[in-house]
Amino acid sequence: MARRGQKVVVIGAGFGGLSSALALNAAGFDVTVYERHNAPGGKAAEVTVDGVGFDTGPSLLTMPEVLTRLEQVAHVDLWNRLELRTMSPAFEYIWPDGTRLDVHHALNDTLDSVRAAFSAEDADELDDFAEYARLIWETSAPHFVLGDAPSVRGLVTKDLMTLMSVGKIDAQRSMHSAITRRISNPFLRDILMRYATYNGSDVRKAPATLNCIAHVELGEGGYGVVGGMHAVAEALYRAAVEAGVNFHFERTVSGVECRSKRITGIRLADGKLAEADAVVCNADVAHLFRRLLPGCETRAAAVRADASMSGYTFVVNAAPNGDRRPHSVLFGTRYLSEFEAIFDRATVTAEPTIYACDQSKTHARAGWADGDPLFVMINTPPVDRMLNPPDWREVRDAACRRLADAGVCQPNPLVVWERTPTGLERQFPDSGGSIYGQSSNSVFAAFRRPSNKVPDFPGLYLASGGAHPGGGVPLCILSGLAAARQLVSDQGSKSTWSKQMQRFAFGRR
Repeated sequence: MARRGQKVVVIGAGFGGLSSALALNAAGFDVTVYERHNAPGGKAAEVTVDGVGFDTGPSLLTMPEVLTRLEQVAHVDLWNRLELRTMSPAFEYIWPDGTRLDVHHALNDTLDSVRAAFSAEDADELDDFAEYARLIWETSAPHFVLGDAPSVRGLVTKDLMTLMSVGKIDAQRSMHSAITRRISNPFLRDILMRYATYNGSDVRKAPATLNCIAHVELGEGGYGVVGGMHAVAEALYRAAVEAGVNFHFERTVSGVECRSKRITGIRLADGKLAEADAVVCNADVAHLFRRLLPGCETRAAAVRADASMSGYTFVVNAAPNGDRRPHSVLFGTRYLSEFEAIFDRATVTAEPTIYACDQSKTHARAGWADGDPLFVMINTPPVDRMLNPPDWREVRDAACRRLADAGVCQPNPLVVWERTPTGLERQFPDSGGSIYGQSSNSVFAAFRRPSNKVPDFPGLYLASGGAHPGGGVPLCILSGLAAARQLVSDQGSKSTWSKQMQRFAFGRR
């Protein structure tokens, strides 16, 4: 264990910052978190309008076992603070020709739904695809998700059996190529291609390894959280406070202090210094390199060049509707045109896919007297690449008309909150409005993603969706744990805690 008194400063109280703070506190460090906003959660924020709170970020929890592992590593109680919800049906997918398909929490129920809506042959193909996705996940997760950041050299030096297993992850084809090869039904292809957007990538370029995302959601199921996704951040925060982690909100960090490239602490916007033996950065990686760390502008440019999708989001007061599913997805006439618009022409397609989450049905959120909070999202290019932004009001109004035509909400619903990609960039500086950090648009993307330890700056670590292993709530939590694990390893710890972290890294309990 670290000697109590060794100081670690964490920049940011998003999921990566919270999980690293919890883990490092358990390892014996004196941990202090500085957050520029007035509450924990990062992009998993909450807004209250007329007494009703709603999430403005992630809307579904996958891989809940990550929270169990965090609970074990940090020696805190999380599950007594959280209540999960399963929904069946969970998603309704809707196409312009009137085709609809319900997707359930359990795979077998989804397969029954496919048989009823399409055919037994289509259900069999989806079942085979789910098994293919499961095999990719079980093969790739230890190397690319649960463990330390991968490197080509690291893979080359592994044993023969490991190299043979890595060959099973279908990295040489694109997601699109693998999906069209295995799935005949064009509607099912759309659903499976949409999983590329879960980390903001281009389905035509992202390696087929990312088809494992289908297993994570279709095979293992997605969950609602009573009180919303922000309740997960609140649970981590409350556990950290009770464990002894110090938090300072509305405190902006203006720089990382170093001496001969060795990290010595941080400087706050008011000029005050906070000394530390190590710093964990939960801010966007580009912000660290562009604003906080002298001489690293070229690293920032490289990160932003590969930025993932952004999004235009808004919340409406949706009249109660017993037929509305917890999650609704409205596809356009040709789904691939959305990827072409975003990645080839840096614009928003005229007929974007619309995602809507009924937060009352998904998360048991209380609504207004006349309706429930319906969160709506449309994928867009990041700010840097969007040269001619559309009229967002026109985009919003067109989306509301399509939602009303599909019966998801009433015509002309009241919009109570909205955020453009530029607004997201302002809220999270230097992110470019990117939601998921870097995209995964090449077979080498996992090797180019920043590792959890910053080279050339001893004592500086990364814990965010922009670092290993990537974006999304469970991966951000894993990023925080990977940063903590690397920091403790650099201390040369042989403690029981350190061994427990290594077991966690490779998926062993």
